[in-house]
Amino acid sequence: MQAFLKGASISTKPPPTKDRGVTATARSSGENKKAKPVPWVEKYRPKCVDEVAFQEEVVAVLKKSLEGADLPNLLFYGPPGTGKTSTILAAARELFGPELFRLRVLELNASDERGIQVVREKVKNFAQLTVSGSRSDGKPCPPFKIVILDEADSMTSAAQAALRRTMEKESKTTRFCLICNYVSRIIEPLTSRCSKFRFKPLSDKIQQQRLLDIADKEHVKISNEGIAYLVKVSEGDLRKAITFLQSATRLTGGKEVTEKVITDIAGVVPAKTIDGVFAACQSGSFDKLEAVVKDLINEGHAATQLVNQLHDVVVENDNLSDKQKSTITEKLAEVDKCLADGADEHLQLISLCATVMQQLTQNC
Repeated sequence: MQAFLKGASISTKPPPTKDRGVTATARSSGENKKAKPVPWVEKYRPKCVDEVAFQEEVVAVLKKSLEGADLPNLLFYGPPGTGKTSTILAAARELFGPELFRLRVLELNASDERGIQVVREKVKNFAQLTVSGSRSDGKPCPPFKIVILDEADSMTSAAQAALRRTMEKESKTTRFCLICNYVSRIIEPLTSRCSKFRFKPLSDKIQQQRLLDIADKEHVKISNEGIAYLVKVSEGDLRKAITFLQSATRLTGGKEVTEKVITDIAGVVPAKTIDGVFAACQSGSFDKLEAVVKDLINEGHAATQLVNQLHDVVVENDNLSDKQKSTITEKLAEVDKCLADGADEHLQLISLCATVMQQLTQNC
């Protein structure tokens, strides 16, 4: 009997333990969920149209559509990191609200298969769906869907041509937004069906404000000089600047982010190294030149990065005549093309530096 009671007492204890375990697990999973790391680029992406910086024309058109005006087919073009995708996604979220966003927006980018078959099937089928449903918050919902084709300049000409008829036929229920870096790669019949908006590279002041705001929220120690250098290195691409800032913060581990850290992360060739290349070219010794180029390659510097930085140095150099500058920049363009086609970095840099040496050492 005692044994039976003992057994009973043992069997009655597990449920509380189990409950406690479940509670502990739930708590720990809740904590994990809370501390889930998000890339800062996504974390600080504009959530509404008002947060989009420096693109007044586009914002004005989208605000009118948010107030009830009709939205045309859109074509956004401009350099990377200027807010093209963020702008249309923010507008779509405001138009449809969080519930209808998934149902009313189809987003395809370069990572998706976007040949002629996808345009004929996936895009066409989505465009033909009738729109229904209303927003739970009672706000008016537009009677159309949005198809976002990101990086549309990488679509084949056949796929772009197949899109023409769909855009016209489904104009009652669907609006298209094409996003690209080079508008010249979009076929003329498509561009004529869209309102074109050029996204300007962001000004240094706006980028600095945004980066300082992020640094403040994330408790990052960085000086104004460091922010200015970060903006210079990112070349008008705010997405790149934010990514560099996050990488530099992780690398320093709470210490101050310095120019040296940013230089290392961004893969920028140090100014001292560029001066060394020019000094070797001015010496007139081919052996010195070859040694400097070999060191550059061994240190892992990208040849394309060196070409870009050499271009800036040559253009701003007051000691060179216009004729010398034009000869060197022409050679820089040739080397850039060869590198893009997969030529050997060592040979191209030797060839480039030989041309620079020839121009620096000749009497003028």
